[in-house]
This record gives sequence, C-alpha cells and structure tokens, in this order.
Amino acid sequence: MNAYRVTLNGKVYEFTIELINKDDIKAAPAAPAAAPAVAPAAAPAPAAAPAAPAAEGSTTVASPMPGTILSVNVAAGQAVKKGDVLMVLEAMKMENEIMAPADGTVASVNVTKGASVESGTVLCTLA
Repeated sequence: MNAYRVTLNGKVYEFTIELINKDDIKAAPAAPAAAPAVAPAAAPAPAAAPAAPAAEGSTTVASPMPGTILSVNVAAGQAVKKGDVLMVLEAMKMENEIMAPADGTVASVNVTKGASVESGTVLCTLA
C-alpha cells in the first residue's frame, strides 16, 4: 500500500492506494469508502485592529503587495521624517522596508508583527 497526502483548496486529505488483481474485484464485496482524514489547519496570525477612516490632511501608508509584517518600528504619536522605515514587510521571501512618504506624526498603526496583509491594506496613518 502507498500512503499519500494531498492539499486541495487549503485542506489536507490523506489516503492510501492498494494495488489489487481484477479477480479480487469480482470476489470481494466493495468496502464502504471512509471519510478523508483532514489535518488540523494552522492557527492564523492575530488580526489587526480595523483601520480607522483617515482624517483630512492625513497620509495613509498602504501595503504595496501581499505579505507578512516582520517588524513594526513606529508607535502612535511618534514623529517621523520622510524616508524613515516604518515597518518591514516580507513578501516572496524578501524583506521590503515600508518608508514614510512624508514628514509627520504617526496617527495610527493598524497592523501588528506577524500579521498577514493583502495589497492595499492600510498599515498606518501619518498626520
């Protein structure tokens, strides 16, 4: 018998295959099919707080691509200069520094270390 594990649409299925003779098929009654064994899914990273609407005159910093937040280098109320590294985003096994687009003060930080983000997700807001 050969054991196999297949992932389909994010679900893991395990099954075995047994090679039999065609004479055995006629002689033995068909066994009822067993339900596929599903491996438990890994727990997702904690979700970040929902983004507050941006105030007038504020600048939002959005994720340029999907990935995982490796570090958050700023906190709300912190002054930043244009080009300061706000956070580091890992995408496709590369670390991408997310930099401040302008001078300002961090009004809100909307993600946490380890969070998975999609392209366009608001990471933080500068006032």
